[in-house]
Amino acid sequence: MRIRKATVEDVDSIQELIQQYAAIGLMLPRTAKSLYEHLQNFTVAEENGTIVGTVGLHILWKDLAEVRSLAVSADCHGQGIGRKLVEHTIFEAEQLGISQVLSLTYQTDFFSKLGFEVVKRDTLPRKVWKDCVICKKFDRCDEIAMIYYTQCFLKVQPLVEVDSSI
Repeated sequence: MRIRKATVEDVDSIQELIQQYAAIGLMLPRTAKSLYEHLQNFTVAEENGTIVGTVGLHILWKDLAEVRSLAVSADCHGQGIGRKLVEHTIFEAEQLGISQVLSLTYQTDFFSKLGFEVVKRDTLPRKVWKDCVICKKFDRCDEIAMIYYTQCFLKVQPLVEVDSSI
């Protein structure tokens, strides 16, 4: 299996994967127009020439990005593809200097195993007021907000205050 950046040739496969989850209410649908406009944000998992997984990394602000539209082919569940895709997006975020990666999800166990922590949605105003307010589920959102603190966060946010007078 190969993890790589998505290309225009992948859009139909990406949309098909996302739609499988959107059809059962586990993910918001994405139009082809939206996928083309944000293609540079998407990564795919490819196995023998077939797209078996996808994920987007959407940058919200200088310190915050979102794992979005994570979808793995039902035939490939349990093979670690979702984990590899999320780890790749975290690596991308770190390379960009982003200190926090969020996910709005129903799959809290999956994201917890990757180091994400549950947070209150109201602690994410940049996400809520940028994207959530235009979502059809805004007033009845039931997704759980989770945050991953990257190595960039640990570098700029010391866990203990250092006394420089010593």
